Amino acid sequence: MHMELFVFHNGKLSVEETGQFQELAIPKSGFLWLDFHREEAAAWPEIVKQLTGVEIFENHVRDSFNSMHPSFSDFTENYEMIIFPSLSPNASNGGISTQPSAFFLLGQLLVTVRLSDTPAVHMVRKRLKQKSDHAPRKPAELLYLILNEMVEGFLALRKPLAEQSRAWEEELLETKKVFQDWSLLQNHRKQLGALESICEEQEDCISIWRERTGAAVSGHLEVRFNDLLEHIRRVLSHVQKTRFQVDSLVQLHYSAVTHRTNEIMRVLTVVAAVFLPLSLLAGIFGMNFEHMGIFHYSSGHIIVLGGMACLAGLLLWIFRLKEWI
Repeated sequence: MHMELFVFHNGKLSVEETGQFQELAIPKSGFLWLDFHREEAAAWPEIVKQLTGVEIFENHVRDSFNSMHPSFSDFTENYEMIIFPSLSPNASNGGISTQPSAFFLLGQLLVTVRLSDTPAVHMVRKRLKQKSDHAPRKPAELLYLILNEMVEGFLALRKPLAEQSRAWEEELLETKKVFQDWSLLQNHRKQLGALESICEEQEDCISIWRERTGAAVSGHLEVRFNDLLEHIRRVLSHVQKTRFQVDSLVQLHYSAVTHRTNEIMRVLTVVAAVFLPLSLLAGIFGMNFEHMGIFHYSSGHIIVLGGMACLAGLLLWIFRLKEWI
């Protein structure tokens, strides 16, 4: 297995390619980053043991290969473990999908176990190569850079989520046509709920790690991790606000539909109330009695029609007076 080795020494980075892990050594005044791809690095615990003498617990090894593992942090006498999700590049149809990466801190060694297509790690590797003279001096600094890039991906979701909410608002408040995308809306709400859970787990994971870590996290690095937590909380706040807006829009939609239905029923009721007595009169004069005096007048039909018109006008005036129409 060939891989690039990131060797950090006094704020400078050197990148080496190797397939001979027997020759690996941790620099005395720096640290080493081993970045393993989950798909092709089943033997990474043996490499770490060979390099440091530390044996990774079997359950932690299984966790590092679990593609559905939530955010998590754990501690042993010899190393610290963090599992942190980032956005997956394979999301389709605007969906939100994540993939976890595992981090192991062993003194002067940082080990990452991830999928090969993790965008955040690719971005950090690219930036480190471009600015090799301004490299992190401690594994915790490199850990922060990767975690921050992962969280930035979630921060970038705020704009598309806001645009999607505006689109739902236009459709839900348009009462002239029937809204039929309920399955898509429900899926959107489920994704928001899943994202909210992810952010809460991320916040708990980083908070617990900071409280219990043995790594040197002080000064500017402490401020950076505070910023990282603040970014997670900003995403969480935006997601919660968006979920509330979607729920409010659904309620407004039902209220608007109910109001429109009531308006239609009011018009139909007025029409029925006006024509009901007219229908009664038409029924009476439509009876086949042999002697009905009004039939003998030449202007009888004019009298009846006029009376019906006056009755309809009177009813409309009463309805208007009572502000029913």
